[in-house]
Amino acid sequence: MTKPVGVKLDEDLQARLKALGERWERSPHWLMKKAIAEFVERAEAEEQERQVLLARWERYKATGESIPHETVVKWLETWGTDMENICPTSRN
Repeated sequence: MTKPVGVKLDEDLQARLKALGERWERSPHWLMKKAIAEFVERAEAEEQERQVLLARWERYKATGESIPHETVVKWLETWGTDMENICPTSRN
């Protein structure tokens, strides 16, 4: 079920939206729905990544597990070569 929601736009943005809709043969309403849906998807993905990073940080603080910088650099130097190594793992 959909529910109408009002959005106040200044005249310039309204004109730009209308012109874009005419070029794309879409209504301004369709463009706004698409823009909002894409924004929400992107924001949700960013928040999910933020939660993963926070969990990793908490795990590091609790365990001290890490991968030495030199190990990561050596691994990255193999990227794009015939001898590409697998991702190193932490050791405790």
